[in-house]
Amino acid sequence: MWNKPKPSLLLFPILFFVSLSLSAQVLTLNEAVETALANYGTIKAKNNYLSASKATLQQSKKEYLPNLNLSAQQDYGTVNGQNGPLYGMGLSVASSGLPLPQQNWNAAFGALYLTNVNWDFFAFGRAKERIHVSASIVDRDRSDLEQEKFQHSIRVAGAYLNLLVAQRLTQSWENNLERAAALKNVVVTRAKNGLIPGVDSSLANAEVSNAKISITQARDFEQEQANVLARLMGITNQQFTLDTLFITKMPQSIDDSATVSKNHPLLKYYSNRVAVSNQQAKYFQTLGLPVLSLFGVFQGRGAGFSSTYATDQHAYTQNYFEGIKPVRANYLLGIGATWNMTNLLRTRQQVLSQEFISSALQEEYNVVDQQIRNQLILSENKIRNAVANFREAPIQVQSASDAYLQKSVLYKNGLSNIVDLTQALYILNRAETNRDIALSNLWQALLLKAAAAGDFGLFLNQ
Repeated sequence: MWNKPKPSLLLFPILFFVSLSLSAQVLTLNEAVETALANYGTIKAKNNYLSASKATLQQSKKEYLPNLNLSAQQDYGTVNGQNGPLYGMGLSVASSGLPLPQQNWNAAFGALYLTNVNWDFFAFGRAKERIHVSASIVDRDRSDLEQEKFQHSIRVAGAYLNLLVAQRLTQSWENNLERAAALKNVVVTRAKNGLIPGVDSSLANAEVSNAKISITQARDFEQEQANVLARLMGITNQQFTLDTLFITKMPQSIDDSATVSKNHPLLKYYSNRVAVSNQQAKYFQTLGLPVLSLFGVFQGRGAGFSSTYATDQHAYTQNYFEGIKPVRANYLLGIGATWNMTNLLRTRQQVLSQEFISSALQEEYNVVDQQIRNQLILSENKIRNAVANFREAPIQVQSASDAYLQKSVLYKNGLSNIVDLTQALYILNRAETNRDIALSNLWQALLLKAAAAGDFGLFLNQ
């Protein structure tokens, strides 16, 4: 009788095939870039810098609000007074009492309740310029984030192409090992039958060993490139199955001319650095100008000393609640102006220093702009050279393959020697390697062009 399989036995092959399909999932270039932009630490850091700049901008906007101070104090002490000049350096008490003929130690409670409003309502645009500086810093940090994303996308794409060609080179060396192993079998068999010298088998063994060493070196290079890609993506998994489109198909529009974009992320960042410095110079100019202020004060005061204490030193109470109860109140409203005129001398040099910084930042912008334009010219030349190599690569592979086949047939029929055959094997492997590299170099040149033009879509849209 047929037995119904256990659920666990049915579940095992399902899980096996699911895990197998997940492990073999192809990582596209877009997915690699998106993962990198989401995980890479430098981009996360610059996101936080941008958030900090935005918070500083909001703080600058609130700097224009009036200052509102509330104060309350309750004290216990004496009120002996003394005639004489003083300078308020903030280290003396403010006890109020008439100068008496002699010292006494009568003490009572007192209190002061204070509300103060102060508003610098006009400072010749100082608050406005401070807001402009903060806003320009936000623009600078935002452009810094965008240029970091752009450059990191270029780095990830470059690492992706490098790993792809490394994997293809490993496959080429594996094919070379298969050919060397097949040759070894033929040579060993013929040597055992006395048809060829025994030294041929030694040469064949050496060729197989060389092919194995080359595979190990190719895998080592592939692992290095996988490590670079994983590091740029911000992950630890280094087993990648990549999209082979970039080594099987030419770009669609490699001959299209490109110019440096006005919104090139890197140039925009350097331009915003200059803008921040210029805005800071404008702000510094306002620091030497006067400040007009409105102010108001309301004060309530309590004391345990009577108004007749000057004539009767017994007219006071040490009752806490009587001492802290406000019995007198005063208010004050006013308008004032302050101007530290020597600030004009200080700010003049400060503005001059900032203007020199702006000039330096402008020169750095010019250097980067020149480098980008030269890079664009270089990328066009690299594309032309890569196209020429790509068109020659199939011819080289076909010719080398025909030559190897011919030498192999001649050798099997005793019409050629092992040296000529291994040389043909080497030439075929070199041709396959050049073929693998040729198309990758074309995509790398296009990537360089996209980086110079400031348009990553120029590469992705191919």
